Order: sequence, then structure tokens, then C-alpha cells
Amino acid sequence: MPAVVLGTDAFVSLAAAAAAALGMPHLPLVAVPHPLGGVAPARIRAKAEVVVDQVLAALTRDPAPPAPAARAVVAAPVEAPDDLDAFQAFALAEGWGDGLPVLPPTPARVARILGGRRGDEVVATLAPRRGVATLEAIAVNAALAGAGPEHLPVIAAAVRAVAEPRFNLNAIQTTTHPCTPLVIVNGPIAARLGVNAGANALGQGARANAVIGRALRLVLQNVGGARPGQEDRATQGHPGKYAYCLAEHEAASPWEPLHVERGFGAGESCVTVCGAEAPHNVNDHGSTTAGALLLALAGTLATPGHNNVYLGGEPLVILGPEHAQTFAASGWSKADLKRALWEGARVRLDRFGAENLARFAVIDPARFKDRPPDAEVAPCARPDDLMVVVAGGPGKHSAIVPTFGATRAVTVRVEE
Repeated sequence: MPAVVLGTDAFVSLAAAAAAALGMPHLPLVAVPHPLGGVAPARIRAKAEVVVDQVLAALTRDPAPPAPAARAVVAAPVEAPDDLDAFQAFALAEGWGDGLPVLPPTPARVARILGGRRGDEVVATLAPRRGVATLEAIAVNAALAGAGPEHLPVIAAAVRAVAEPRFNLNAIQTTTHPCTPLVIVNGPIAARLGVNAGANALGQGARANAVIGRALRLVLQNVGGARPGQEDRATQGHPGKYAYCLAEHEAASPWEPLHVERGFGAGESCVTVCGAEAPHNVNDHGSTTAGALLLALAGTLATPGHNNVYLGGEPLVILGPEHAQTFAASGWSKADLKRALWEGARVRLDRFGAENLARFAVIDPARFKDRPPDAEVAPCARPDDLMVVVAGGPGKHSAIVPTFGATRAVTVRVEE
């Protein structure tokens, strides 16, 4: 059956990659002048009229025969330049890096990271290019990131997690939204590897956080095929796309940790991934009760510009230990906090523009269609969709982390 790939001219590289990943690189591509979003209907019609003849021509000629499904080239150990400076230029020319210095994934270094494990074991197939993430390919990227053999089980678990269909990796890899997988480590392995859960947990200074988050990003780029500006179409992105990883500060939490809440045992080591924006700071040094502190958290979450407010999903709340203790001292459970935050972080419909309301009414008519301007919408569909973890050091700060919306967090066990 004749078919055509239709997209805007700013996203031609992504359209070609999508067709190739589906085994149809032969499909004709018709580009509409960018943009379409936020454009008056009359202008969209005019843009369509420009390309309608090209679409009809593509649909009325014999298609080329289908090609085999395209897959990203699986990385293998390399004989690299001995000089580290020379290797940086080599890696950049190959498109392997992220802009920071990388280490050569020599056969010896990759073998050390594998530690006797079978390199040909397939861990996952990764969107958008349907790249096959073997354990060796993951180890190669772990070597580039500066990881050691002790980090490989956590990195491999994160790769398995992002490949779960409910995570919606293809969208997260290719969206204009500034999201990236945030890796949350729970259980004994976090302390054993030194994954920082305390002061500056989302910042610099901890090797495990840096290399685990960075290795996952390099796997998604080099195996999954999400190259910046080509398949990865983030408008601005955010710094977490270099490395985005922390552990939950379980010892400082008054409640059960995330992995236990999600059905795993307290003694199990687990990784949770969520498609996350950058953290939005919540500064509250004055509140001494749960009700007062809730106002600061809810006010930060109740914004009309994040995806969760109209796409649902699971916004993440990272409570600093001192804020967590404020809620616990008021007798609040984690479920109490979720319910109160869900009820308090409402956004009035008159805070959205008319064009956005019309769009949202199509996406989620139950919440947005034919409702009065003073009606309110919650930050996600249900209270239980809010995720809450405790992390950080001394100081009365917490963070709201909106997510992509059309994604679900995935928790998997670390296989050591």
C-alpha cells in the first residue's frame, strides 16, 4: 500500500530516522514548512496547500520494496589512539561523546567492566533507531563514561527499565520537551556504590551518580540513536541530559522508600526511571507545620506550563529531609501528603490561553472541555500518580520535578 512520511521541514532528520527504524527507509518524505503549533488555522491550510500535490504524487506511484528494519550499529571495543587528547577528537568525530572528555573503550577496559559476563546477552532494544543494547554495548558506553565494573548492574537495570513500553522511550528520546531519564537508586547497592542521596545529590561530586547517569545517556545516544539535533529534538534540553541520577535518602525518610511503595522488598536493590525535567526548587525556611509547608510545594507545582497538568503522568516531589520531618512531625503519611498536594496544586482554567484550552479540550475533554474559567485542574490524574522521595542534605529546600506526562515511571530489580 502506498504511504508517505509527512512532517515539518525542521524535523526531516527525525522523520527519516523513524521511517528507517520501521524498516521503510524507502518511503517518500514530504516536508511542510515549520511550524504548525501555535499557528492560525488559515496559515496551516496555506502550508498544506503548498505540499498537497507532492503528497498525492507520492501516494499514486509504485512504492519501492520494503527494506530490512534499520538498527543502530552496536558499539564494540575499539583500538583507540593512545593519546587521550587524540582520543577526544576521535570520539567526537565518531559521534560517540556528549561534549565532556571520555575514556577509550579499549578491549581490556570493556572486558574489565563486563567482569566475565556474557557480552552478547541482549538487555533491550532501544528507540528510536531500534538499537540492540547488548551487555557488551552497554559496557562500551560505560567505559566511555568512566564507569567501573561495579556500576554495570545498575546501568543495565536502567537500560532495561527505559525500554519498558510504558516508559514511552521513543517519545522521550525524540520530543522537543526538555525531559530525560532520571535514575533513582534504592536499596543496599546505593550505599555500596556510594550513590549520593545527601547534600548536593543532584549535583557534582559523586562518581557513582555521574557515571551511572552519564552511561545511560550515552547508551541512549549511541545505541538508541538519539543524537542531539537529529533524532533528539529537545528545544533547549537541560543539564540532566549529561547525567541525572541520585539515590533516595532512605535513612532520613520517615516513610517507606520508593521501591517498597512500588512493590519490592526493602532489602532489594532497585532502579526507578522517570522521564523528568530539571528540578524546580522549593525554598521554605519558615514553615513549621505540614499545612504551611504544603502551600510552598503546591504553589510550585501549580503552574500552567508543565506537561503533567494536561497530559497526566507522574510528577516527582523530592523532599529535603528537613521538610520530610516537618510533614512527619505533623502526623502526615506519604499518602496524606500526596492527597493534600494533589488537592492544593490546582490551576484555574483562566490561567491558560484560549488556544491552549482548545488544544487541551481535545486531549482531555473530561477536564478541559466546556468548563467555566474559574474551574480548576489538578497537576495529574490521581493523587497516587504523584511520586515522593526523600533526598538531600541539611537545609530547608525541596524540589518539584515535572515529567514528560505521556510516560510512566518504571522500577526494576538490579541483577547483580
